[in-house]
Amino acid sequence: MPFDPVKPSLLNTLVRHYDELVDRVRRRFGDRGFAHEVVHDVCVQLLEKRDKDGVHTPLALLHKISHDQAVSRYRSEKRRQSWIVTLPELPDTICESPSPQRYCEATRELEHLAQAIAQLPTRCQMVFVMHKVHEIPQAEVATQLGVSLKTVEKHLRLGMAACRDYLARLETQP
Repeated sequence: MPFDPVKPSLLNTLVRHYDELVDRVRRRFGDRGFAHEVVHDVCVQLLEKRDKDGVHTPLALLHKISHDQAVSRYRSEKRRQSWIVTLPELPDTICESPSPQRYCEATRELEHLAQAIAQLPTRCQMVFVMHKVHEIPQAEVATQLGVSLKTVEKHLRLGMAACRDYLARLETQP
């Protein structure tokens, strides 16, 4: 569509009344930057679409279009903000994964515990691993090994004491 300077187009009206449109949106929504963005969006809409024929009051139409655009933008911004989780204060740690130093310490402790378990007598070691590592209930351990529940409890008690002693000796070594 060729430009007709005689016929007042919506785009010409927008250019002439730009500040007025911005002020009108700013008064309604309170933020001048927001108002500029809304009026710019209206301008882009007018550039992308064909000019409407038969508009008797182009300024009134621009007021309506800019108001509708502002309401739409405001609502979408409120929806977007509702998805953002706000915390009263930042967490102490950024990442929950252990530090390299803590990882090395834990690996060393696990190796020491494995050494302590390896030094237990065979039957005691089996009971200890089945119950403490694999979390099999004591009654089931007794059934699987063909021993009494009292024997399982005794091996667990002896295994715990032996592991505690072994780890205590390691801590006292230089």
